[in-house]
Order: sequence, then structure tokens, then C-alpha cells
Amino acid sequence: MAEIKKQVVVENKKHIPTSKVQVLFTRENYKWMLIGLAVLLLGVLLMIGGKSDDPNQFHPNEVYSFRRITLAPIVILAGFAIEIYAIFRNPGKPDRRPSTPLKSQPATGDTD
Repeated sequence: MAEIKKQVVVENKKHIPTSKVQVLFTRENYKWMLIGLAVLLLGVLLMIGGKSDDPNQFHPNEVYSFRRITLAPIVILAGFAIEIYAIFRNPGKPDRRPSTPLKSQPATGDTD
């Protein structure tokens, strides 16, 4: 009975295709994801601030500055765009463009 179990285990190991395993993301994808995360973090850091020392005073120049209202949201959107690119990037696909330029066909002279 023990011999039968050993044969089954050996047969099952033979049929596992180890070279056919495909990973969802490659190292290049993860690199772009980390870049996108860093850009997102930079955008959030640009938004931080505007705190006043006295809570009874309001300084609109600090709260509504160009950095917090315009620049930081643009940087955050750029970070999300990089993340989307990192998710959809597929470096395993071959390039669709031909490697050599197409040559034009010579004229045959059959014009009517």
C-alpha cells in the first residue's frame, strides 16, 4: 500500500508545469508602481500645511496657496496616471511595429 502512494506522488509531480507559470506583474511593473506611489506621496506632502499658530486668525494666503490648490492635485493625478500605466503595462508583448521599414513596390508601368 505504501508503494502505491509513492507512485501517485511521483506521477503528480511529473505533471506540474513549472515553466508555464505566469506572474501577473513583472519587476518592471512593480518599479512603476513604486514610482507612482512616491509621486502620490509627494502630492499629499505638498498639500500639508496652512496651520496657524493662533486658531482665531485665518490666513487665506497660506490655506489657498498655489501649491495646495493647484500643484498638489495635479501631482496626485499624475501619480494615479502612473499607477494605471504600471497596472496595464505588459512588457512581455512583442512590439507591433515592424523592425525594418516597409519598402515601396516598384511601378510596373501598367497604367491605362
